[in-house]
Order: sequence, then structure tokens, then C-alpha cells
Amino acid sequence: MQYIKTTGTESIQIAYQDFGKGKNVVFIHGWPSNHKMWEYQLGELPHNYRCIAYDRRGFGCSDKPWSGYDYDTLASDLNDVINGLNLTDVTLVGFSMGGGEVARYLSKYGDSKISKIVLISSVLPFMLKTVDNEMGIPQEMFDGIEKEIKKDRPAFLATFGKMFFGVNMVSHPVSADLLDWAHCLCLKSTQKATIDCMRSFSETDFRKDCENINVPTLIIHGDSDKTVPIEISSEKTVKLIKNSTLIIYEGEPHGIFVTQKERLNQDLIDFIG
Repeated sequence: MQYIKTTGTESIQIAYQDFGKGKNVVFIHGWPSNHKMWEYQLGELPHNYRCIAYDRRGFGCSDKPWSGYDYDTLASDLNDVINGLNLTDVTLVGFSMGGGEVARYLSKYGDSKISKIVLISSVLPFMLKTVDNEMGIPQEMFDGIEKEIKKDRPAFLATFGKMFFGVNMVSHPVSADLLDWAHCLCLKSTQKATIDCMRSFSETDFRKDCENINVPTLIIHGDSDKTVPIEISSEKTVKLIKNSTLIIYEGEPHGIFVTQKERLNQDLIDFIG
């Protein structure tokens, strides 16, 4: 594992891995996992590209400060990764919560170092139900998630993981062993980071961020996603980002980086070029 020190007022260490050569691809993981969720992408794409995947603060092997889980700070961390590794001509790949870092980074720092972006099962553009976002998810649901995390975080994450990968009484798209692996990744975060990041991705309005994105954008989402339903997210995002294309994975859940790993890898390779 390698580390980059952030440049903010409270400097922390961000853990990352760096594989392959060629065009730069930076992977931003989802909530509440860490960069190792990209196992099947990091096993394939480094044959074609230089792939950097890092742990968000509070998760995985990165430092776990008490604060700094708002998207402005998270985008600053991403900027420090890009600058620390002197990256240009970057494709940013953000999964779920990671889509927020992509959008906020482009709003704050521009696209001079970014050539393309990919949003996978992304929380963009705005998840929370409000007066001007009536299709969003009610605040009470997120309040309930916080309550369950504080009550028994491992139990909550085990149940969440089944929905995440579309596991139910009749459907078993992943093995019990893979569920256990994904569960272990999630437990490497802190309770504080898990809750604060949940509040950030549920309450942050990225609609203006999306409208200002100008780089070519690929959006990928499963239409059976129960974690981030496509109708409140990617179907809206594609209308806000000018130069964007939406690919719908029919019948697929949230965790398509596993359930459709071969198709996803090929779509990434085709888009990055």
C-alpha cells in the first residue's frame, strides 16, 4: 500500500494502489466499502491503462479523522491524489457515492486534467426528497439507516450487502463467500465516517455540478438497483450532463462491478479508448 498526504488544514494520509501503464484511470469507491471493491476491474484494466484506486478518508487503510466527510473536502482529497501523482489526461470512474466526488471535483477544480468520466450506479444528481425533488428518498429513511448503524453496524451491513448485490429468496447472483468478503471491506471504516458519508451522499444536491460538466461522460446503471434507484438518479443525470450517454444493465442490482464484471470491464475499455 502507498500513501499520499493531503494538503488541507488537517493533513491526513490517503492510501492508494497503482497498477499498469498507459492512460490514467482513477477509481473512486462506493459507500461503505473501500478501493478493494474494484478487484475485478483492477485485475483486468491495468493490462491497458494505469489504474489508481484509493481509499476515501475514514475507510480502508486511509486515515480516519473525526471530520471532513463533506463533498468539498472529499473532492479536495481527490485533487491531492491527482496532483500528488502528477496525473493528466485522467478518466475518473466513480461508483455510487464516488460519483459525488467526480462531480464536485470538476466543479471546484475544473477539467484541465480530466479527459473523461464514468459514473457507475451513481448517487447523482440528488437523492433526498425535497419540495423541488419530489421523486427523492424521504429523510426518514436515512434517519433509520443511521439508527441501525448505531445499533448494530455489522448486522446492518450484512442486510445491506444482500440488497446491494440483489440477493433474495429466489435470486443468488453472488456467492455467500463474496458477500462475506464485501462485508469485511465495509467493516474497515469507522462508524463516524460511515454515518457522515451517508449524510453527505443523501443530502448533497449535485444538480448544478452536473450541469457544468463538459467532458465526455459514460453513465452505467442497473434498472433493478434497489440501493440507488435508476429513476431518481442516472435517468435524471443523463439529462443534466451535456455530453453523456446512459447504458442500462437490465435486471441488474447496485453492485454491477461484480454481478456484471466482464461487461462492465469491456464497457470501460471501449469508452476510455
